[in-house]
Amino acid sequence: MEVSKPAIKLSELPIGARLLYRSKTEWRFAVLSRLSEEKATMIVCSPSGRTYRLSRDRGAEVVFDGAVAILKCYESDTWRENFSKYDCRW
Repeated sequence: MEVSKPAIKLSELPIGARLLYRSKTEWRFAVLSRLSEEKATMIVCSPSGRTYRLSRDRGAEVVFDGAVAILKCYESDTWRENFSKYDCRW
């Protein structure tokens, strides 16, 4: 992954910011929905059409690929190679 901007903390993003998150098997879209004193809560879209909440530490690192914010992970694949397939009706 080519990083174009320096990394920032998850808590530095505004509420409503969209970012990419690596689930167990693939990359998915997420939206930052809440910042508490200890954690950041994101809403993640699943390919089935459902959503779920996910909490991460406020200090989690966010990197940028161009204008795309990505929650840093240590998997070998990139988001362009293994992005989740959403329902094509939408």
